Amino acid sequence: MAVYALTGFSLVSLLSFGYLSWDWMKPSLVADVATEPMEKSLPPTFSRPPHIIFILTDDQGYHDVGYHGSDIQTPTLDRLAAEGVKLENYYIQPICTPSRSQLITGRYQIHTGLQHSIIRPRQPNCLPLDQVTLPQKLQEAGYSTHMVGKWHLGFYKKECLPTRRGFDTFLGSLTGNVDYYTYDNCDGPGVCGYDLHEGEDVAWDQSGKYSTVLYAQRVSKILASHSPKEPIFIYVAFQAVHTPLQSPKEYIYRYRSMGNVARRKYAAMVTCMDEAVKNITWALKKYGYYDNSVIVFSTDNGGQTFSGGSNWPLRGRKGTYWEGGVRGIGFVHSPLIKRKRRTSWALVHITDWYPTLVSLARGNLSNVPGLDGYNVWPAISEGKESPRTEILHNIDPLYNHAKYGSLEDGFGIWNTAVQASIRVGEWKLLTGDPGYSDWIPPQTLTNFPGSWWNLERLTDGPKKSVWLFNITADPYERYDLSDQRPDVVKTLLMRLVHYNRTAIPVRYPAENPRAHPDFNGGAWGPWASEDDVEEWEGFEEPLKSRNKKKKCKICKLRSFFRKLNTRLMSNRI
Repeated sequence: MAVYALTGFSLVSLLSFGYLSWDWMKPSLVADVATEPMEKSLPPTFSRPPHIIFILTDDQGYHDVGYHGSDIQTPTLDRLAAEGVKLENYYIQPICTPSRSQLITGRYQIHTGLQHSIIRPRQPNCLPLDQVTLPQKLQEAGYSTHMVGKWHLGFYKKECLPTRRGFDTFLGSLTGNVDYYTYDNCDGPGVCGYDLHEGEDVAWDQSGKYSTVLYAQRVSKILASHSPKEPIFIYVAFQAVHTPLQSPKEYIYRYRSMGNVARRKYAAMVTCMDEAVKNITWALKKYGYYDNSVIVFSTDNGGQTFSGGSNWPLRGRKGTYWEGGVRGIGFVHSPLIKRKRRTSWALVHITDWYPTLVSLARGNLSNVPGLDGYNVWPAISEGKESPRTEILHNIDPLYNHAKYGSLEDGFGIWNTAVQASIRVGEWKLLTGDPGYSDWIPPQTLTNFPGSWWNLERLTDGPKKSVWLFNITADPYERYDLSDQRPDVVKTLLMRLVHYNRTAIPVRYPAENPRAHPDFNGGAWGPWASEDDVEEWEGFEEPLKSRNKKKKCKICKLRSFFRKLNTRLMSNRI
């Protein structure tokens, strides 16, 4: 039986703050009531393809927006969401690369080979080149396409770059996280380089400008130089609010009363990002785009609670398959929406944006079969039922296997040691090791030195590898029903088996020392020549298929890389 342990506060104290109240997410506190009647005068069907602005934030927690009850100020996001449609049954992926790859391709990770971890700076890996991307489909439909912000879909060769994958222009970073002012990124001790690019060139001249402000300014510049008579797609992938925790001082001052230093800096970054969105919206209106525009806002994964983020009252954090890792903040704001000012509980996943936006653009989807996403615009704009009934959160055969999982525990059809998660209807199943599983209230009450995040912990027992939740009735995942409903467990395991049969091999090659920025003028960028692309590309086989001989070869290769890297660092010093 589950045992709850509280540290730092008594249960009574938490209840007094309302943290453990089941009513925290009732509509009056979280969002507008979803039963609002349809507006009397509906906007006519738009006569030309709409301008599309897709805004993606990085590591913003589920709780960290004003309309979810946060103490962080987000007036722009609150207003845009209130005037549009709030998506309160919206799912993303638990880490950076997977969410971005699924947005850009409309396919689950298992269908692109990116089901394990992220693409690391020194890996000869990128979004598979055989995938037709969202911006490429929009280009086919006559759109001008632009990307501003974080790519994180690989760059080891030029064919992987944003400007080769469907974007007419690009200003941003290629790796996963950089300094907000200097744009330096270190992938381990001594492996550091500059990472801000304009198109396919290094943007050395932009150093010193805070990225959130820089990116918003670039969007305004793009809009000013383009004609609103021609359709435009802008993908704004803010670096904010990923670490490092950096913000202009004037934003930090607003939160000077916050006791937790990380939370204070994080809050400042969120508010700065909110003002950047305000400036983008203002530019849409100033330059004549707004009336025929669709603004989509999405987070990329759950908040990192180590670094000031909060997913309360959801369970877990970034990097986990608990709701705190995969349920995102999402809304759509547009004058073209037929039923505005409401909350939608339609099931939506980040893969759905691909077919939805291409359909809005009147593009052709017939030549991209096998998409995992659905066109959810009727559900968003008109309040119709979502065509989506299930979500494969992921199947990762390379992630550390759960110690006590087995094929026997999976009814002989699924090894429950394998990390996997799926939602079907109101049911959610997790197997293997889903990741850190605590509930973490917002870290604003005091500055707990290293222990604030242990406020409420659940002990499931030492031999657990299967969890089942009725996620509609129990959105906070407090009541595991796997023992009571083995029939549902088996049904969902069979769905995992079905999806696993369609999975392609995991693409997770070893790191290559030639990617070191010292070989690229001090900047991160493409490093593989045409001659060695074939040599370094490869698929990492599932753990169960490796034998000792293969492991030995890999160990020797990695040992060689480590020694070579040590020499490189010595030379640099």
